[in-house]
Amino acid sequence: MHTETRADPAHSKALPDLVDKLLDARQQSLLLYQKLAALKPFTQIETVTHLLRRFRQALIDYLALGPFEVYQALEEQPADSPYGPARALARQLYARIASTTQAALNFHDGYDGELSAPALAGLGAALSQLGEQLARRIELEDRILSAIRRAGDAA
Repeated sequence: MHTETRADPAHSKALPDLVDKLLDARQQSLLLYQKLAALKPFTQIETVTHLLRRFRQALIDYLALGPFEVYQALEEQPADSPYGPARALARQLYARIASTTQAALNFHDGYDGELSAPALAGLGAALSQLGEQLARRIELEDRILSAIRRAGDAA
């Protein structure tokens, strides 16, 4: 029995929507990151706590969109899909992106609960390290997103 595999047009069209969703979540995370970093030296505990809580949630939302939606949608594309090169690139870069995910999760978990004086004192350095990881992640993601857009334009 011969079965032909074809790209599901509805699913293929969903990839650009997922990219937009990822970029929106990324933008929201970065906006909250900048607002939080601007509060340094972190003396306004209530304001810092509130913004940190919002940032941590936005960060988790952003982190989840990559592997759980965009990359999964790429993996579900048939072999003959125009998204093949983007899928191959995502596979190649995934381990590097996963390491940035782990660093961001470590930040998230490290600031769960009440903020102690030592936690507040280390927040600036922790945000700086997280910023480096996010910059690395964005550079890698942008390569994949560019490949997705090229494939979408060609389809």
